[in-house]
Amino acid sequence: MPSVRFRLNGVEIDVHADSDRSLLDILRGQIGMTGPHFGCGAGECGACNVMIGDRAVAACDTPLWSVADKDITTIEGLGTPERPHPLQRAFIAEQALQCGYCVAGILMSAAALLKRNPMAGSREVKEALDGNLCRCGSHNRMVRAVLRAADEMAAE
Repeated sequence: MPSVRFRLNGVEIDVHADSDRSLLDILRGQIGMTGPHFGCGAGECGACNVMIGDRAVAACDTPLWSVADKDITTIEGLGTPERPHPLQRAFIAEQALQCGYCVAGILMSAAALLKRNPMAGSREVKEALDGNLCRCGSHNRMVRAVLRAADEMAAE
């Protein structure tokens, strides 16, 4: 079985698996990361989004071979319970989550945006979150939360 090496949440990892398997399958089934969720399986809903470098990517349609030697961040690597990321604090403060199924993917989309553009405005936030589906209707609060986190991060 081939081996694919990458950095997951800052830790070098070697995965022995069929390199055509999806990154989501490897993350959830082999490594035990439960943050990225299976949604549509076609890269359309954003529930499985992770960050590869500074881009949000649907893990469900990303083959394992394509992440060799790359930096991958899941929600588990964004912050900790003791020290949550500003986005996590802002989502709580703005009550920007309901059922929570989509939130990990949305946070990863927002984190990728703020990594590339720390001064993102409302339009950019809406565009960055456009590929994430939320059936609970929390999008306005989510946009406010991302803008709040951007302000907090700029002040640090």
